[in-house]
Amino acid sequence: MKTPGISRRSFLKTASLASAVVVFPEVMRSQQGQSPNNKLNVAFVGVGGRGAAAVAALQTENCVAFCDVDDARAAKTFEKFPQVPRFRDFRKMLDQLGNRIDAVTVSTPDHMHFPIAMAALALGKHVFVEKPMSHTIAEARKLAAVAREKKVATQMGNQGHAAEGTRLLKEWFQAGVLGEVRAIHSWTDRPIWPQGVKALDHSKLMPVVPGTLDWDLWLGVATAREYDPAYLPFNWRGFWDFGTGALGDMGCHMMDGAFWALDLNAPTTIEAVSANQTAMSPPTASVVTYQFPARGGRAAVKWVWYDGGMEPMLPPEFEEARKLPDNSTFILGSKACVVADANYNSIRIFPESRMQELSDSLPPKTIPRVPGGHFAEWVRACKGGVPAGSNFDHASKVTETCLLSNVAVRARRRLEWDYAAMKVTNLPAANEFVTKPYREGFGI
Repeated sequence: MKTPGISRRSFLKTASLASAVVVFPEVMRSQQGQSPNNKLNVAFVGVGGRGAAAVAALQTENCVAFCDVDDARAAKTFEKFPQVPRFRDFRKMLDQLGNRIDAVTVSTPDHMHFPIAMAALALGKHVFVEKPMSHTIAEARKLAAVAREKKVATQMGNQGHAAEGTRLLKEWFQAGVLGEVRAIHSWTDRPIWPQGVKALDHSKLMPVVPGTLDWDLWLGVATAREYDPAYLPFNWRGFWDFGTGALGDMGCHMMDGAFWALDLNAPTTIEAVSANQTAMSPPTASVVTYQFPARGGRAAVKWVWYDGGMEPMLPPEFEEARKLPDNSTFILGSKACVVADANYNSIRIFPESRMQELSDSLPPKTIPRVPGGHFAEWVRACKGGVPAGSNFDHASKVTETCLLSNVAVRARRRLEWDYAAMKVTNLPAANEFVTKPYREGFGI
């Protein structure tokens, strides 16, 4: 369905996900914004919520456009930067200002990450996308491929990848401090929004779309439906059509550090048990078990994820009086065990007596640190520096791993995963959840 007011030329040409062809006016292909004083010309899609954090982090660059479908949600950013041009439709923004834009940030609900990022990549723009980088596994795979083809700087918004603890963990593991790691456990207090939602009932009251919201553009590629405040501005995370549930929200943070430190690639099997999921909504709680194969002489790894109040059994080394954090990860090695916070800003060997015992023999810091954090890292990459740590090549693998949990939850079966072929091999019906249908008019 085409949104009224957008010209034919402004539309991304509809194509299959396999080819993901994007068509824009030819003039945009040959022109790239040139920033004075070596500043980056950044366009922001989504400037309320997490988008406001992106604006705040990048305001020392040139903010050349704001795009948001909800004027009320974006109001504080609009008021702070009244001189920046505003748009509701990202396609209009790219069509009108594409030759002035160097880079695009995407801070929208999960279901719109792919079409917006793909449109920006098609024009050769650098792209920053909040986590998870996509709504489906197929989308993550395609974004990484196109980013490589276009040779642009990319980054997913899992800021912990730039954290000190992430680097310490990798240094400790590589130096043999932890020994052989065969088990990892991650748990979160999410969901902190409604999940297990049943069909919405409009029989007695039909909600009215606020005048500040473009509901059709908010839906984007999702199937058309009546407006309901149950979906937004935050609770969309608890609906399959828009969000990716608790693991989609937190997994790209909490699984990233150990995934990178241990050089994991993709699990071969995934099992999930869950409570109260519905056809339209993720479960209220789940436990997901991933099996990662041995690689390069390193042991196979079993990684268990817990959400909705579920927690792991405490390792014997974990002190009885020590508080168990709400969002954390255990990395259990044969020589030492580690507890990391949600973003790997802090990691500690436990028990604390073991941390003190090893403190003088911990390896030197050999991995480059990230001055200024993950936004600054991406900006430097956009200006010709080294690729950002959570660029789409890395981020797509973490995102795919997280989203596999939702495939397993929805399939209700143990799944065998062929990463190279991007398919479930033992239950072909589950592959319908690897991708999704798209509403026409957004170039997919």
